[in-house]
Amino acid sequence: MDPLLLGALIGVVTILVLFSGVSVAIGLLIVSAGFMFWNRGFAALELIPELFFGKIDSFALLAIPMFIVMGAVIASTRAGADLYEALDRWLTRIPGGLVISNLGACALFAAMSGSSPATCAAIGKMGIPEMRKRGFPDGVAAGSIAAGGTLGILIPPSVTMIVYGIATETSIGRLFLAGVMPGLLLVGLFMAWSIYGTWRSGSGDALAGRTFSWKQRFEVLPRVVPFLLVIVGVLYAMYGGIATPSETAAVGALLCILLAVVIYRLWDWRVLWTVMRDSTRESVMILFIIGAAGVFSYMLSSLQVTQSIAEYIGTLDVNRWVLMGVINVFLLVAGFFLPPVAVILMAAPILLPIILTAGFDPYWFAVILTINMEIGLISPPVGLNLYVINGIAPDIKLKTILLGSLPYVGCMVLAILILCLFPGIATWLPDAIMGAEI
Repeated sequence: MDPLLLGALIGVVTILVLFSGVSVAIGLLIVSAGFMFWNRGFAALELIPELFFGKIDSFALLAIPMFIVMGAVIASTRAGADLYEALDRWLTRIPGGLVISNLGACALFAAMSGSSPATCAAIGKMGIPEMRKRGFPDGVAAGSIAAGGTLGILIPPSVTMIVYGIATETSIGRLFLAGVMPGLLLVGLFMAWSIYGTWRSGSGDALAGRTFSWKQRFEVLPRVVPFLLVIVGVLYAMYGGIATPSETAAVGALLCILLAVVIYRLWDWRVLWTVMRDSTRESVMILFIIGAAGVFSYMLSSLQVTQSIAEYIGTLDVNRWVLMGVINVFLLVAGFFLPPVAVILMAAPILLPIILTAGFDPYWFAVILTINMEIGLISPPVGLNLYVINGIAPDIKLKTILLGSLPYVGCMVLAILILCLFPGIATWLPDAIMGAEI
């Protein structure tokens, strides 16, 4: 069978299997085993265990469970509430200070936890009721937190970026740096829309801030600054050449546990056990998907599907930006139905040769891919952040949360267009700190 037709058949079968309700990892293994058996018989199936464990036998993968533990420990404390309260007190004199505080807290908490749902939950519990109490529209209150929570997979340290780096064999350190400026760009766009949306709704009075004394501003800082110093220390150790990402993640996780115990008196071993249990469960899930995706990628490569797709697209006489537009549509649709980790592991190995052939930077593309995945987090039918917000504020209808999130989807699309016009926004910082790649 022609490899391109075979690739289309594999794509259809994969979609049907995943939509059947099985987990992503199991679905990928089922599809891989089926087509490997069809091509080479039982002998091919003997390779699956070796391929699976070979994919997860990587020191770099240790960063994933460590960063997950780091985020879970922070999420189990009042760090999110304290961070929100600190920013509210310090930014209160800025027009729209409260919504800016919420989005700023989302950005900083995302940098500490690396988790979008955790960011939504931690900041939303405090931010949404307070914004509604001060007169912000429900759509802005819920939508801004849902969108702000998506920053967790873009602003470093990001598990999504680690997965992309492993899938494409690119530098995790450069990927982290590539996400910083686009993350700040998104925060700025989110803030601008939140203020405009509130003013347009006729709730301009809500933009006025409260007054806090200097004592009230400083008294909350000791509970927040240590966690921020951990993040700065982790990034410094990584980019200062002191340690690898895996080593810095381990140190960061240990420091976060110690700070949670010392600052928030997290003495209860049952809480710590729950944090470790949930972190282990999430880590195993991601590693299982990585191993299964390795088998899936081998299957595509052994059947010449990956090579044929890259060769076919390379021969197309189309503008490279048209090609990028098609890839963005594909990623956007995939993000509507699948979690970011699954999309990256399945699509990145296929798309990377195409991206390189078309002359695009792989680190810039990682940011574009991640923003597409962010859109999926606040878009139905999966839209994980929408359901997290609905759980926090059940009296706000899901439809209102969705409609409130749509303008922020527009902000993300605008960010993609800006990054296409000015790719240096993503590539400048990695090149400045780590040097340009040859």
